[in-house]
Amino acid sequence: MTINAVNQVVTKEYAIYQGDACELIRGIPSESVHFGIHSPPFEGLYKFSNYDRDISNNEGPQFWEHYAFLISELFRVTRPGRIHSVHCMQLPTSKTRHGFIGMRDFRGEIVRAYEDAGWIFHSEVCIWKDPVIAQQRTKSIRLLHKQITKDSTISGMGLADYVVSFRKPGDNQDPVSGGFERWSGDESLDISREAYDRHRQQVESEGRAAWPFEQWRSILVWQRYASPVWMDINQTNTLQYRAGRDEKDEQHISPLQLDVIERCLDLWSAHGETVLTPFLGIGSEVYSAVKLGRKGIGFELKPSYFRQAVKNIASLKTEKSSDLFEMAGVA
Repeated sequence: MTINAVNQVVTKEYAIYQGDACELIRGIPSESVHFGIHSPPFEGLYKFSNYDRDISNNEGPQFWEHYAFLISELFRVTRPGRIHSVHCMQLPTSKTRHGFIGMRDFRGEIVRAYEDAGWIFHSEVCIWKDPVIAQQRTKSIRLLHKQITKDSTISGMGLADYVVSFRKPGDNQDPVSGGFERWSGDESLDISREAYDRHRQQVESEGRAAWPFEQWRSILVWQRYASPVWMDINQTNTLQYRAGRDEKDEQHISPLQLDVIERCLDLWSAHGETVLTPFLGIGSEVYSAVKLGRKGIGFELKPSYFRQAVKNIASLKTEKSSDLFEMAGVA
């Protein structure tokens, strides 16, 4: 099957395409993707463009019909036993739009949609966010201390992020094996050789044998990654802050932290494997995949986001080569 993109950039390490993900994903061979990760449009919260094909312009049943098609296609292209991760959050309600101040279980709706498509709900992690920064950004009265002094029945906690991950049924034929060699997160964890030497001296002074350095490092990282709440994500580590941008570049509303993406890649993919994101945005998922030695594929409908993704990913100075779709077996 031949799918025509509006624009594309294809190199040895990645292939990114401008166009409708629901069309472009049909060009991906079945069971060819090792891992996927994306942040879907949060229904009704943001409008990313005025295109009728943009899923963010759909609400209610139309949104879920549109998204369900993509979920089923993600199921088709993913290898048996492999994982797809979804970044999401619970959604606030407003008095003007919904008639009440509260929240809706968007995270749960995503879980049920994936289960309906045949996915197995594999795991989830809650990502802590600073409520002070959230209040300054959203202006939510739920987070104002002033509201506590007036009527605290309106007050509520900040909305955390979640990564919910789903596994395609079947046996994984290519185990993702080996210990962790790196750490993605804030500076609260020191896995340097110097930190290990201090640990070893302490352990040996107590008459015990220390783990080898590689084992010690991997165990410390895993203890953090295995936590059900990630409180050590660097909230400003996004392409929006890291990549070279000029004043005229459009700002992406909700870029995903690179720490989060890199942790998921470390957990559920191996070097050289193919990673797919259907909502490329400014390129965060493909950027991280290429940085960690994977092959990235991404789709983006909005021209300004696609242009920014091109610049962001090109900053990794990857070498251009043949079409990745052809490498994956597309005629």
